[in-house]
Amino acid sequence: MVDMKSNVNFACQRCLQPLRLDPSFNHLGEHTIAELSLPIQHHVVREVEQQSGSLEHLVPPFRLTESANGTNGFMLVGDSGETEGLSHHLRVRATLFDVLSSSSSADHPLCDECTDSLLMLMDQQLRLTEGEWSDYNEYLKKLEAEQLQQGNEETEIEALEKELQDVKAEEERMIRELEALRKEEAATKNAIAEQERERERLQSEEERYWREFSRHRRDLILAEDECRSLECQLAYAASQLERLKKTNVFNATFHIWHSGHFGTINSFRLGRLPSAPVDWSEINAAWGQTTLLLTALARKMNLTFQRFRLVPFGNHSYIEVLDQHKELPLYGSGGFKFLWDTKFDAAMVAFLDCLQQFKEQVEKGDSGFCLPYRMERGKIEDSATGNSYSIKIQFNSEEQWTKALKFLLTNLKWGLAWVSSQFTKDEAEQCSTLNQTDLKPTTTNVLS
Repeated sequence: MVDMKSNVNFACQRCLQPLRLDPSFNHLGEHTIAELSLPIQHHVVREVEQQSGSLEHLVPPFRLTESANGTNGFMLVGDSGETEGLSHHLRVRATLFDVLSSSSSADHPLCDECTDSLLMLMDQQLRLTEGEWSDYNEYLKKLEAEQLQQGNEETEIEALEKELQDVKAEEERMIRELEALRKEEAATKNAIAEQERERERLQSEEERYWREFSRHRRDLILAEDECRSLECQLAYAASQLERLKKTNVFNATFHIWHSGHFGTINSFRLGRLPSAPVDWSEINAAWGQTTLLLTALARKMNLTFQRFRLVPFGNHSYIEVLDQHKELPLYGSGGFKFLWDTKFDAAMVAFLDCLQQFKEQVEKGDSGFCLPYRMERGKIEDSATGNSYSIKIQFNSEEQWTKALKFLLTNLKWGLAWVSSQFTKDEAEQCSTLNQTDLKPTTTNVLS
C-alpha cells in the first residue's frame, strides 16, 4: 500500500482482494527488472493455468490504468474511487507486474492464497511430467533391447519353422486319433441305444405279462362267482322263461316298429313325406292305434289324465278337453297345412301332454325310468343332437313332423316295455283281453 493523497491498493487478479505490497518492491533496479523480463516456459504456465481454472472460479484480470494517459495497464483503486497520477514507486510496481504478466499466462499481482494454489498446480504438473519422462525412458530402453534382438531373428525363425512342422505333424496325428475316437463314440452310442430299446421291450413285455396274469386271475375269480351264481339262477330262469314270453302282451297287440323314415304301429305309417305321400286314412288309423295304446297303458296304471280325456275311436279318434267341453280330432281330412284348421295340431299337442303325464306317473314309482326323447310344449327333443321337432303341422315341414311322430312312437314303445315288465302273467293276460276287445271297433273303422 502506498500513502499518497489517498490510500491506494493493488487488487489480486484472481480473487479481486486488495493487496498490501512488501516495501522491498520500492527499491527495484533496472538490472533486476531486465532479469525478470527474460522469457520462461510459457507452455508450462499455460497448462498450469488451464488446470487451475477447474479448481477455482476464474475472474477476468484487472489492469490498473492511469487516468491521464492509461499507458501502463493498471488501475489504482482508492478510497475516493477516483484515479490519481502514478508516482515513481507505483510505476516501478506496475512495470514489474506487467513484466510478470507478459512472461506467463497468469496475470499479476496475486495474493498469497492464489499464489500457493498456483504453486501446488505447478508441482503437480512437474510430477506428471517426471512420470511421463520415466515412461518414455523405459520405452526407449525397450526399443534398444529389441534392436539388439533383431540380429538373432533369423536363427529364431528357423527354429520356429522347425517347431511349426513338428506341431503340424502332431496336429495331423491328433486329428486322426480324434476321428477314431469319434467313430468309437458313435458305435458306443448305437450300442447304448440298442440296449435301451431292449430294456424298454423287456419292460413292456413284463407289464403285458402282469396285465395278462391279473386279467386271467380276475376272470378265474369271476368265473367261479358266476358258476355259483348260475347254479342259483338256473332254476329261477327256467321258471321265469315261460312267464316272460307271455307277459309282454302289449307288444303282441301293439307292434311298434319303423319303415324307412316312418314310425309304424301295427304296420300303419304315421307321417308324410314329399317323396312318400302316405294316405290320410292310414295316418288316421295309426293315430287310432296310438290313442288306444296310451289309453290302455293309463288304465293299467290307474292313471287319469288331467285336462284331457282320450277317446279311441278307430281312424276317427279324438281328445276331449275337460274344462272347455270340446273335442279335438286326432285325424286329418286330406290336404296339408290348412292355416284355418288348427284343431288337429291342438289334438296332437294334447296327446303329447298326456304322454308326458304318463311319463311323470311312471317316474314316481321308478326313479330310474327315462324316455329317450324329452317332450315339452308340443315339441320333442333329440338329446343326442339337441334338435327339437314340433308335433304340429302348421308352419312345419313334412320331414320334421314325420320325425317328431317317429320319436313319439319310440317313447310309447319304451313306456309299453316298462308296463309289460311290471305286472304278473295273469294281469298281463287280462290286459291283453281288454285291449283286444277295445281293438275290434278300430279294425272295423279302418277297413271301412
